[in-house]
Amino acid sequence: MPDWFSIETLTDLTHDYRALGPLIGILLPFLEAFLPFLPLVVFIVANVNAYGLLIGFLISWIGSVAGSYAVFLVIRKYGRARVLGFITRHVRIQKLIKWVERNGFGPLFLLVCFPFTPSALVNIVAGLSDMKKNTYFWTLALGKLIMIFVVSFIGSDIKALITQPIRTAIVILLIAILWFVGKAIEKRINKKVEADFRLISSERKNKRGESLE
Repeated sequence: MPDWFSIETLTDLTHDYRALGPLIGILLPFLEAFLPFLPLVVFIVANVNAYGLLIGFLISWIGSVAGSYAVFLVIRKYGRARVLGFITRHVRIQKLIKWVERNGFGPLFLLVCFPFTPSALVNIVAGLSDMKKNTYFWTLALGKLIMIFVVSFIGSDIKALITQPIRTAIVILLIAILWFVGKAIEKRINKKVEADFRLISSERKNKRGESLE
């Protein structure tokens, strides 16, 4: 294990990764949008250590935005088809779709800004909603710009993380803060979705009661 985390080993891995070319650096974040179990944060850190902060950030941003927008377009076109009908039948998805249609850009932008919120779910909900394509593209582009730059900046020097324990502690603290803030926003949005859904249900019941009278 100590040999695996040595400066020499990490340097060799960085050189090997860079030798694959920038296409792989774009492809991995792109694939993560379709396969959300893949570690996007790891791909971003690998890119910035292989190509430098600016180029690595741009490669990661292009791949992630392109992948997320591709998922959005696929869901927009085929999401209501019989093959993917199980998605639209999910109660939580239905609630989120209606809430996004009422509230638009803001909530999705906040979710996209944080690296540990469910971006795959955001792409699906946006694709099934009536949000305009251009609106969602700019939501992704701006939200991921912030998120990927923060991750890129934090993970841009793996060597320093090994040789400088104080820096490592600060990085761990920043990651923990990002995780807690992202989850807090996600939880708050879920509460608002449930509250709005109950309000809509109550209004419908009242209207039905009035019509029966």
